[in-house]
Amino acid sequence: MTLEADRNSIIDLARKAIFAAASGDPLPALPDGDIFRREGGAFVTIKKNGALRGCIGHFIGTGSLGKTIIEMAASAAVRDPRFSPVEPDEVDDLEIDISLLTPMIPADPEDVIPGEHGVYIKFGFRSGTLLPQVATETGWDRETFLSHTCLKAGLPSDCWKRDDVQIFTYTAEVFCEKGEDTV
Repeated sequence: MTLEADRNSIIDLARKAIFAAASGDPLPALPDGDIFRREGGAFVTIKKNGALRGCIGHFIGTGSLGKTIIEMAASAAVRDPRFSPVEPDEVDDLEIDISLLTPMIPADPEDVIPGEHGVYIKFGFRSGTLLPQVATETGWDRETFLSHTCLKAGLPSDCWKRDDVQIFTYTAEVFCEKGEDTV
């Protein structure tokens, strides 16, 4: 479990990266601290008035956790193809959630526990993931969660039933700016 001070530092770094990306400024430098030097994957989720505004992550990380947070926060702000880029005057109104990920492990559909596991589905050149908190926020059961992960990958909703589809699970330590853990 990440310490509260580290959580606040991670959120602060993500907010600085979002503002820099939205403003077209250089991204912030990697801060000191053990938490930023450790390795690991992370997703940065941006919401505005409770609605998704951007979410990008990396399962393995892009070097250190600090570098991953900087790059994923900037990408969520201006490179998520589902949304227009964040404008500098929006940044103060954004809510930031951070998901620190465990490594993925191969799984069978019956292994998936909605709300505890994130799911990554891969078939051919298509893949998609939904973070653990998505099932909790939507109230989805296992089959619905798997089906929506398939749809996110651009696959038929029942593709998770195929023997040749790869399914992976992972868990996440999720925290948000307001100090509320969501998983």
